[in-house]
This record gives sequence, structure tokens and C-alpha cells, in this order.
Amino acid sequence: MPSTSNQAAPERGRHFNTGSGPALQPVDIGHRDYMAVVDPDTAFWALVRTEKLGQTLASRKFMKAYASQADRFAEEMRRLRFGLTPSAVYFNPTERCNLNCAYCYIPAAMRSGGEHMSRERLLEALDRLKAHFDATLPEGTRPQVVFHGAEPLLNREAMFAGIERHRDHFRFGIQTNATLLDEEAIAFLTGHGVGVGVSLDGASAAVADRARVTWGGEGVSRKVLWAMEKLAGYPAFSVICTVTEGNVRTLPKVVEFFHKHGVGTCLLNMVRCTLLGARKIKPDEDLAARWFVKALERSHELYKETGRKLVVGNFANILLAILAPTARRLMCDISPCGGGRCFFALAPGGDVFPCSEFIGLPDWRGGNLFADSLGDILESAPFKAVTGRKVEDIEECSRCAVRHFCGSPCPAEAAEMNGGMDRKGAFCRFYEEQARYAFRLIADGRADDFLWDGWDEGVETTFEFTA
Repeated sequence: MPSTSNQAAPERGRHFNTGSGPALQPVDIGHRDYMAVVDPDTAFWALVRTEKLGQTLASRKFMKAYASQADRFAEEMRRLRFGLTPSAVYFNPTERCNLNCAYCYIPAAMRSGGEHMSRERLLEALDRLKAHFDATLPEGTRPQVVFHGAEPLLNREAMFAGIERHRDHFRFGIQTNATLLDEEAIAFLTGHGVGVGVSLDGASAAVADRARVTWGGEGVSRKVLWAMEKLAGYPAFSVICTVTEGNVRTLPKVVEFFHKHGVGTCLLNMVRCTLLGARKIKPDEDLAARWFVKALERSHELYKETGRKLVVGNFANILLAILAPTARRLMCDISPCGGGRCFFALAPGGDVFPCSEFIGLPDWRGGNLFADSLGDILESAPFKAVTGRKVEDIEECSRCAVRHFCGSPCPAEAAEMNGGMDRKGAFCRFYEEQARYAFRLIADGRADDFLWDGWDEGVETTFEFTA
């Protein structure tokens, strides 16, 4: 089977089939005919028929074929892991939120009584970001600004003014709880080509409203459904479902519900366990893996029945991490992760953090946009702690065959939940099973059905061995 655009690699001068050669590791992917063979150091992989595993591992021809491309794989992965420049910002225009979701990573005191960024300050922030990106990115690049939260639509006037002024300079997006969307807001956002993400955690109010409620304890799923119906068919529309112990068994129903309502891309994200409230509703990892795979299979059934895909973006990214690493769209499942390296987060007062997960944790503040240079902020100690976190330095991960398909997310979880950057995140076994399932799909020739159409445009096969 071909290994497409594989990655990171042996050093020059390494010898094969000796102690300085690649440590190729067989991986049982749960397939009737195939096993994976992975070099954990490089994330090089191949699928091998089970009965030919020994023959393949002893094959001088196979080793030489890999060696001929090893330097190329190494350089590709080096650039992906260590050669990127930040080109996106998660911009929080307010600390406040009209909801009190059980798993929110922003402390309740900030969400209930925090500050808005003024219109003038927001425009100044965008001007400063534009100047930084103009100086650091290739000419013609349009960096991305995602208004995030808390709830960004609580500061709607300032945010819309920023989009209007800088519509030609940035690619804008918004992640909203959808409760404040109305006809006028939807017309503005879609008219300006803004990506719109909303959140809904279940196919029924009884499930969706368990963790996502107002400060008074009322559910909001009906309002979210209204917004989903208005946005159905908009190409830059997506829905996030945060997976907790309260909805994990309903994921196939969630997929059916999203597909029925015209959603083209969704995220079925395991709850981030940075703060204690989220840890209390964390689902069991093995249970989460089982129901997650059932949901993916249901999405495939719906595609075959209707010809219309619902791409589960966080799983599609794992597939791309294997098939074509540089085509991946998310940067949570690679080490170092994207925090501080591909993107950073801006708080309403101008404080800058490696990622939104760290907002509310003062020790992870790298500086202030209005007082410090972004170049200095990106080199600050908090940013370096995140951008320097590598799976090779995490004891259990350093021995794992799929560590470069997972990345041991999330650094905020590792630090706050498990005690340090040299620790794992919260869902090790879940990510491991995702990788096994992805390999099974590749072996069965079904991987394309779980990916966005056109994902492989411009992708080059750099290793193929079919002997």
C-alpha cells in the first residue's frame, strides 16, 4: 500500500538493519488482513499484509526504498513541526458570556463580569496585528482572525466594525453560542464571507441542554437550531459538539441530526479538561472511542445513502496527519501543537496567550499587544514552554508508535490537569484508537469518504512500495 506524503526521518548516514537504523514497529490496527508498520521517530508508515509482516521487515529492498526518501521525509516534518510562522489569531473581543457552560475553560468570574474591548481598541488591535503579519508573512498572505470567546456577539458593534475595516486584510471567522444571532447579524456575516461556527451538544434538548445553559440554568438548543436552519447550505458554516459523559452515547444521533440540518463540517471534540469543571464530566476514554467510531460509521452510511458528506473535522485531521501531513487543517494533534507556533490568542485587555485554553491562567500570559512587540511576546517564556513541548520528551509518548499522528494534546490539559508540559493530555487511549481506525479506513480504500472533497489537490506521493 502507498504511504502518501510521509514524514520526518532518519539522519544522514544512518544504517539500516542495525542499531542506528529505523525502529520499525508493527501496529495491530484491528484489520482482518493488514497491519501497519511505523517508524515512530519519523511517522513513516506502510500497510503490510499480516502474513507478509516478517518478510517485509526483513526486506532489504523495502529498507532501501525507504532510505532513498528518508531525508525528504525528515525535512518535510521538520518544516511542519518547527518551521511555521503564526498566521492566525483567536481574538476574544469580550470576557463576558451569556451562558454558564459546565466545561468552559474561561473562569466564571470573567464570564459574568469581565470587560469588553472598546471599538477603538479593537480597531487598534487589528491594525497592530496587520502590521505584524505584513512584516512576517509572505506577500499576499491573508492571515486569519477568529472572533472567539466567551461570547463575541456580546460585543457585536465593535467586532462588526473591525470586520468592515479589515475585510480585505484578514480571513475572518466567528465561534459563537448562536443565542445572539439574528437575521441582521447572519446577513452581515454571510455577506462578508465570515466563517461561522456554532455549538450544539445533542440531537435533542434533553441532551444538548445538559451542559450548555444560561446563568439561570435554562437550555438554549432551540435558539441554536434556529440559527442552524438559517445557516444551512452556507459553505463556511460548521458546528461543534463538545463530547462529555452526558452525550457520548448519543454521538451517532448527533451525526444524523447535523446531516439532516445541512451541516457540511462538524467537530466532535472531546471536552478539554484544563479546568476542574470539565474534568468532572469527562467521558471514559474507551467508551468515547467506541461511540466516536460508531458516529463516524453513521456519517459514512448517510453519505452512501444521500451522496452528501458530513465531514467530522477533528477525525479528518487525524486521517490527513497520516496521509498528507502538510494538508492538515488543525494543529492540536501534532507536537509541538499550534499554540504560539501557528496561532495565538488575544484577550480583551490586550494580553496575549499561546492558545485560548490558557486565557484565565495568568502565568501563561506572554505580554500585551498594546505594550509589547509581538515578536518579543512570541519569544517569551510562556510561549516557549508551549512551543517547546515535544512528544519525544514525554516518557510514555516517546515509546508510542503513533505519537506523531496524535501529538499528545493538549498542553494546557497536561500542565493544569496532569502537572506539567512533560505529561500526557487527557485522552491517550481515545487518540490511539482514532489512529487505528484511520489505518483501517486506508486499508479498505474508504479514507476519501471521510475527507473534504479535493483534499488531495496538489498532494504528491513521495513513497510507494507495492512489491
